[in-house]
Formats: sequence, C-alpha cells, structure tokens
Amino acid sequence: MAQIFVLNSAYGLMTAAAAIDAGEIPETPHRILLSVNAALVPELGSGPGELAFMSGLLRRFDQVVSLNDLIAPIPPTLWNPPESELPLLERLLRTAWGLGSDDVELYLQSPQVSPSRALASVFFAAPLTVIGDGLMTYSPIRDRLGRSITGRMRAVAYADVVPGVEPVLFTETGAVRVAVAADRMRAVLDEVAAAVADARLDSLAASGSRTALVLGQYLAELGLVTADEEQTMQLNMIGRARALGAERVVFKPHPSAPPAIVDALAAHARDTGLEWAMYSGPAPAEVLALRLNTVGVVAGFSSALTSAHAVLGLPIASAGTELLLHRLDPFQNSNRVPVTIIDALTRKDSPYRSPARLQGLVDAVGYCMQPMIMSHLRPRAERMLHSMDEAERQRYFSRRRLAELSLPGGRHTFFSRALTPTGDVTRTEELRLTISGAQRRFGRAMKALQGR
Repeated sequence: MAQIFVLNSAYGLMTAAAAIDAGEIPETPHRILLSVNAALVPELGSGPGELAFMSGLLRRFDQVVSLNDLIAPIPPTLWNPPESELPLLERLLRTAWGLGSDDVELYLQSPQVSPSRALASVFFAAPLTVIGDGLMTYSPIRDRLGRSITGRMRAVAYADVVPGVEPVLFTETGAVRVAVAADRMRAVLDEVAAAVADARLDSLAASGSRTALVLGQYLAELGLVTADEEQTMQLNMIGRARALGAERVVFKPHPSAPPAIVDALAAHARDTGLEWAMYSGPAPAEVLALRLNTVGVVAGFSSALTSAHAVLGLPIASAGTELLLHRLDPFQNSNRVPVTIIDALTRKDSPYRSPARLQGLVDAVGYCMQPMIMSHLRPRAERMLHSMDEAERQRYFSRRRLAELSLPGGRHTFFSRALTPTGDVTRTEELRLTISGAQRRFGRAMKALQGR
C-alpha cells in the first residue's frame, strides 16, 4: 500500500507529521509527499516541502515531489484534467513514482478543489483521508460532493486544538474522527522551531520583555469589514495585549496589509506604553509564540489562537468576533465556524466553556450552514437552539436563517415551513414529488377508464 499526501500548507504538513509519529497513520513502505504551492502568484509563495525549516519533517516521507513543477505551467488550483486523460495520467504517475500496481491511499487537505480533487479522480479507487488545516476543518464542506468522493472518505485527521470538540466535516459520510494529540503537535512544533534560521526572529527572541503576539488577518481584503473597522479591531487587540500583562507587542501582519494600518497600530501601542516590534518573515505564528517570551496571543479568528492555547498552553484573546458573526454573508460562509469557536472560547463569561456545550454550538451552526449536507445534525441543532436564550441565539444565528429552516428562534411563515429540510430533500421538493406522483396515478386511472 502506497500513501500519497497532497499538502499545501505548513500547518497541514505539521499535522500529517504528528499523525504519523502518533501512529494514527499506518506504517507503509512507500509514502509520498506532493508539495503544493497554492498561491495565486506562485512566485510569491512556497509549498510546505520547499520551506527550509520544514525539512526535518520531510524525513517521514520516502519521496517528496513538487506538484507545481510536475504539472507546470498549469497552476495546481486550475488543474482539472479531462476524464479521457485520467487512465493515462494514472499510468504515468505510477511509473514516475515507482508505484507499480500497488494499492494507493490519498491524504488530502482540500478534497473539494484541485489539485486534490484531480488526484482523487486519477486514483479513482483510492481510499481518502482528510488532513485538517486548522479551524476550517471544523466546518462542513461547502458543496455536496459526488459519491465518487464521499463513498471513499475513510477518516478526518486533525490537530486536537479544541479539546473535546470534534469537527463536523464529512460526518455525513461516517468518516472516522482521528484526533492528533496536542503533545504530538508540540513535539513537531519544537522540531520546526529548532530548525528556523532567522536573524530577525533570533533578535526578537533575545529580548526578555513579556510579549504579546498580535496576528493580523487583513479581513477588509475579504470584504468582511471596512478598512476603518479593521483598524479599530486591531487597535482593540493592543488593549487585549496590555490586559494579558504584556510589555511588548510583536505584530505579524498579513502580507497584504497596507502600511497605513501597521503604522497606526505601532503608534497606538507606543502611546499606551508598550514596546513595539514587527515580524514579517516566513516562520509560522506558532513558532513565534514558542520562541518569544510570550504571555499571550491576540488575533481576530486565526487558527493559531487555538494552537497557542491547546498546544503551547498560552492565554489567548480576540477582537471583533461578534461583529464578524453578523457580517459573514451568506450564512454558509466557510469562516463562520472558526469565528464561532474563537468567539466562544475568548468571550468573557462564555457559556461554552464545557466541550459538550461548545460541540452543541458547532453542530448547530454547521447544520444551519449546510442543512442539506448536514441533515443528520438537525436533531442536535434543535436541542441546542431550544436550550439557548434569545440573546445567545441572536449572537450566533440570524433570525431569518432560523425561520428559513423552521428552527427555534425563527419567525416561521408558510414559506419557511415549506423550505424546511426533513431529511435529504426540502418540503418543497417533497410537495413536488407528491404532486408528480398524484398526476401519474390520475393519468393511469384515466387510461383505465378509457380502456387504453
């Protein structure tokens, strides 16, 4: 059995390495890493297998291949080979990688999009496992996938950064949940941190100042907030950093963040008596948190928050999550579950401190995002919504969405009830099928009366 890992981020590679070390992924004589640079401008990015500080993790693999080099000049995210070419591609890849006639297993970060989806089509009989990529793994899949994918889905392997809470991703297929323990992630993170050769990071780490790591996400670029609102959010992060007992802020900006926002943030930090420094290098946020004298991590809804808390044991804080919960549109926006989790974990006096309660919230939000795909979660969503007071429901759910699904807290109309899923189809579809069946029966009866 050969294993092929199709990974496009450092976090995905760290998760895969930790899962291998933990024995969660079976031993095999042939393990291949396909390193994917999924940047819109590939010249400005790198695949995880090309990052120097990740080189130690590559020892878990017998072969490392740059998918970008293999299929150039086609960008991996645009690679959609026609069905007629799939058998040829399989033979070519098996020959190139020395697979012969061995069975193949695929480990994919993003099975719904290329290049993962293309490779799942090439190796059409291979069992599939998802390698999680942070908090997005806790969300339902955006689009219903065909049986050619869901029928092969075996497992979802994810870093256990929200202890006691399981991702809803592919629960509809019965895929096994494989939680990679925090101590295994910590061991891999230590290995990566030791391999980072970065003079700027070394200089920052030499300071003994109590440091809050503040992470920028540049949400205005995604259209989630205005530039002014994002600046206000980041200014509030400075206040959160000070509340954590920091003497210094180290800011890791989003690569697209305009200089004006960064300058305003630096001035505000200094005005409040905090030292200011910025790090723009390639090292992951988790490595910075490990190397610096970190007293806490502050962000919007970055997955690094849960990693810092669960893996490194650091306090975390967020800013702007309540605003984002109401701005995400449509309700199915794939950022909704990550924002929900961070909001629930960081808000004051949160009623979701217990894993069971937070699981209920994630299940309910996941169902409301994708009621057709997540129809099996409807009973859990109903129970959770019944147990929430009106203020809590309004924080995480729009009344309109609840009404559309005829759930507690919504204003129900005839049309919202007609649209309520009762299983794999909506009531409207049930009504259409019922009418269609009645028409067929009426037609048969008329033919019988007419002797035809």
